[in-house]
Amino acid sequence: MKIFADSALSFISERPDALAREAAWSSFLASGLPTTSDEVWRYAPLSELDMERFDVTRAPSKAVDSDFAAQLCSKSGLVVRVVDGFLEPSEATLDGVRVRSLDGATTLAGGTALERYENDSFAVLNMALAPATTVLEVADDVDVQQPVVILYSATGTSSFSRTHLRLGRSSSVTVVEYFEGGAGALVVPLSEYEIGDNAALRLVTYQRLDSSAWHVARTTGLLHRDARLSQAVIGMGGHYNRSRNDAELLDVGGENELRTTFLGSGHQVHDFRTHQFHKAGRTRSTLLSKGAVADESRSVYTGLIEIEKGAKRTDARQTNHNLLLSPHAHADSVPNLDIRENDVMCAHASSVGPLDELQRWYLESRGITRADAERLMIQGFFNEMLTTLPIELAELVERDVTSALASLNVVAP
Repeated sequence: MKIFADSALSFISERPDALAREAAWSSFLASGLPTTSDEVWRYAPLSELDMERFDVTRAPSKAVDSDFAAQLCSKSGLVVRVVDGFLEPSEATLDGVRVRSLDGATTLAGGTALERYENDSFAVLNMALAPATTVLEVADDVDVQQPVVILYSATGTSSFSRTHLRLGRSSSVTVVEYFEGGAGALVVPLSEYEIGDNAALRLVTYQRLDSSAWHVARTTGLLHRDARLSQAVIGMGGHYNRSRNDAELLDVGGENELRTTFLGSGHQVHDFRTHQFHKAGRTRSTLLSKGAVADESRSVYTGLIEIEKGAKRTDARQTNHNLLLSPHAHADSVPNLDIRENDVMCAHASSVGPLDELQRWYLESRGITRADAERLMIQGFFNEMLTTLPIELAELVERDVTSALASLNVVAP
């Protein structure tokens, strides 16, 4: 790892908060990269991860928007551009919204960031190598009508972005995060979202990186009293796409709705992990994860609902469905419950299987070709996820997903 380490140390030495970064780097070296002997990395193709292929980007370069990104930006009220972790200066403004770059690795959850993420090697690496924290704040009592787009572009061989979203009391906003680029790159975003009392965040994360990228992301939502977080995570790109999405419900009345979806092809691996942590009573969480794998791709879903002692009247539900489009594709589903309180409602379910032969036969009996019948069934499978997206984004994503589906080779059992 000498080439990567040399570039990392050179980058760290130039930053104003070099001492804190050196501590994070030392922590990363002490723990090292995870291995498949660790249960949480059991299904990851870590033997293919060669850190010597990457170096640390020391200055931002010019990124060229894709057609999709350009269309997405045209439908927004504010565009925030982050290139290889660097926030691009902009004079664009939106009433009640403040965007700034903050040096230093901090956490919105209290305590030190290094303590919070000490067991996550890639998060610690982000704390050492992210250029700064992009902070987006919405003031108290502000209802932002137009969506805010955060466009993350990866142009080098590595990209470490760190983002904090903070919503003040009784505020609301829709934020769309879009990731693109990253050919042959290691992309490690780390994000935290703090939703104040009676505030509402509608968040869409759309990952459309190059098929050769390594994407290892982690997000945490922190929900206060009567706060609402509606989160959709869509993974399409990457050779290895890992997304860990946590929510901590800290006070009564908090509600978290999380929907994750992916479409795998070739030799892709999609690895989704969720943790819904109910620390207070009368909170609610709903998770739906749906994805399809074709060719020789694989998927892993591991979810945990955790209910703390005293979190009475909690309602938590977790559902995972996987569609196999090839006999060589594979999906693993591992739902978990950790409940330390009796007065709760909790449920989980999962399924793995191919397209329903009876449904396909019905469509074919109505004169629809086999290929069209399969396409319609797959589109229907994803439709439940796409209909929840903001209207400004739904049509764009649906066209993009439909285009990807058209190139899939579906092999029926």
